[in-house]
Amino acid sequence: MAAFSASRYFMALFLLMNLYLKVQAEDIKNISFSFKNFGEDSHFESQLALYGDAKVINDSMSIQITSSVVFSAGSVVYKKPIKVVEGNKRKMVSFSMYFVFSMMYRENGERLAFVMIPNGFPLNVFEGGSIWLLGERKFRFVAVEFDTLSNHVGVDIDSLMSVKVSNVSSINLVLNSGERLQCWIDYVAVSKRLEVRLSKLSDIRPVDPLLSYPVDLSRMWKEEEVFVGISSSSGNSSQKCNVYSWSFRTRSTPQWMHSEPLDPEAFREKGEVLVDVHKRSDCGMRILAALIFGIGCGALGAFIVLYFWTIFGNRHPVVPQEFAMQPKEFEYNRSNVAVGFGLGI
Repeated sequence: MAAFSASRYFMALFLLMNLYLKVQAEDIKNISFSFKNFGEDSHFESQLALYGDAKVINDSMSIQITSSVVFSAGSVVYKKPIKVVEGNKRKMVSFSMYFVFSMMYRENGERLAFVMIPNGFPLNVFEGGSIWLLGERKFRFVAVEFDTLSNHVGVDIDSLMSVKVSNVSSINLVLNSGERLQCWIDYVAVSKRLEVRLSKLSDIRPVDPLLSYPVDLSRMWKEEEVFVGISSSSGNSSQKCNVYSWSFRTRSTPQWMHSEPLDPEAFREKGEVLVDVHKRSDCGMRILAALIFGIGCGALGAFIVLYFWTIFGNRHPVVPQEFAMQPKEFEYNRSNVAVGFGLGI
């Protein structure tokens, strides 16, 4: 009976913890991909699309984005769009990207960039190679560019002119040396910052970013889908730009973790109802999570107590054989004593 009760408690604990995990994972649809190389075994074609002059170089198992022609441009784009705001709870999405690349010397300079463009953007533009071929046409995008002409890293927002740059010479690097470099690009949704780190392939990830810029992607695109890719264009030269590996992943962050205050204009328009709804929703979720966690802990404790009670509670004391009472022998001796008294012995 105790074992049956313990199994019921265990089943209740399992169901409660499963419900808790479902509540925590609600509306989270994280995306990730990772290619350590672009050889025949990588099967990158199912997830990545090549445009313009971009092609695979089997010898180095890399993607050559720009080739040995007078003018060259190419791009590699992840086929599935992502969101910077996820689900009914409007979870903010952060992302982390890592890639290894090399850029050779070019007389007229070369640009390599990580780009984010909205869904609906004419991807056939990339058939011509690079986003820089659009000139002054207005469209929404975010790019982290690597410019060999100025030897700098820059952040571009809706314009081909960088809003902020940082010279790579400050960390003793040269973009167009042909040396393989590794880059980390992180967007932190909590602080709404875009961070760029750069180092030689043999070095570890730097603690401090080379470049950091505040940008609110959730306000820029809201729940709109965006594509991510790597694009490059070159001037009048015969050198090349290669990408050797590329990984990307997103992660969702609950809105209550954000440190940014509410927009005052939105507060005036919607009044106190907006604040009250958010407070009640967040408070309700916290109470529900705490309740489920508490019940789960209690069920686990009860299960452990019943388990040990089943093992130790029903065990009877064991008496050594030499001290065990033998009723028949005792009765026999008692009868002899009685007879002895009766005979006057």
